[in-house]
Amino acid sequence: MSLGTILVIILILLLIGALPSWGHSRSWGYLPSGGLGLVLVIVIILVLMGRI
Repeated sequence: MSLGTILVIILILLLIGALPSWGHSRSWGYLPSGGLGLVLVIVIILVLMGRI
């Protein structure tokens, strides 16, 4: 696996863990999952462009 694939998998797992439906992150709101989603989109774009 390439570094880009590993980064995408880790970011997807972090995004799922930050969703407000989980007990530990219920009071955080949507900010962490929105921020992680933005980072995920940027990493996916970089992987598709071949930069990572």
